[in-house]
Amino acid sequence: MKDDVKSPRRYSSPFRLEQAAATRSQVLATALDLFTAQGYAATTVTQVARAAGVSVDTLYATVGRKSVILREVVESAISGTGQMVPAEERDYVIAVRAAIGAPAKIGIYADAVAAMSPRTAPVFAALRDAAQTDPDCAALGIEISTRRAANMLKFTADLRSTGAVRPELTDQFVADVVWATAGWEHYTQLVTGRGWTPAQFGDYLRETWNRLFLT
Repeated sequence: MKDDVKSPRRYSSPFRLEQAAATRSQVLATALDLFTAQGYAATTVTQVARAAGVSVDTLYATVGRKSVILREVVESAISGTGQMVPAEERDYVIAVRAAIGAPAKIGIYADAVAAMSPRTAPVFAALRDAAQTDPDCAALGIEISTRRAANMLKFTADLRSTGAVRPELTDQFVADVVWATAGWEHYTQLVTGRGWTPAQFGDYLRETWNRLFLT
């Protein structure tokens, strides 16, 4: 009779989980600094690991290869929470849906874009550059752009439900204008290029969308 062979018991503790989360956060913060300072192509995994104070093996085990690190950096910047959060679960999306009236919904979203753009614009610029040489990053850029476009249609449908959107405007037109004007390129042109503040950018979005879309 053969003895039962027991597989090694996996052990985890709150301390180890906290340590892994802290390591992941440090790696992502370091990668963000390097990607935005010197570019994706010029940044190596070894550089990220060294600057984060971890081994390359630990970096791979905690986050993954370089394109995965960039994906995590992008998703963390979008959510502002250190991890990916589905659009419908983000605080500002919940607030937009709960708001009464199209002007209130527009105001909440314009303020949210102004608040998140300082952290997302540099990351999206790094992603754009990375997409030139890395197929995985190019696919990520397309994925996020497509996802944003779908979310803009949901925002438009929410505005339309208030009865305040001009009837001659199609949902696709409204969504496309929001997609373009709220984009990181537009933010960079006005804030970095023309010296606007993020708050001014938010006011501009609010005024533009109210004038263009509402009766």
